[in-house]
Amino acid sequence: MADDELRNKHRARVLKGATILTGITNSEITCTVRNMHAGGAELKVPIDARVPDEFLLYVPVDGIGYKAIVRWRRDDRIGVEFTGTEPKPHWHYG
Repeated sequence: MADDELRNKHRARVLKGATILTGITNSEITCTVRNMHAGGAELKVPIDARVPDEFLLYVPVDGIGYKAIVRWRRDDRIGVEFTGTEPKPHWHYG
């Protein structure tokens, strides 16, 4: 069964710049949101990035920080589930 058939929600294709905020000494990882829906997204990250299992995904064009949990990892792609939102952290420059 193809990955698209396993999804229960359609993910709209997007190309948004974003930042993974890990909370560890205000560490940030730049990434790209490739597709997205209200419940989750697929991210493209640097292949050598150490992305934790839970983080805040800040998307500047949305002005929202999405609380995210990693559901799958494949090479430079990560699938995440959103568990909530919060405002942009005051220490983030974007």
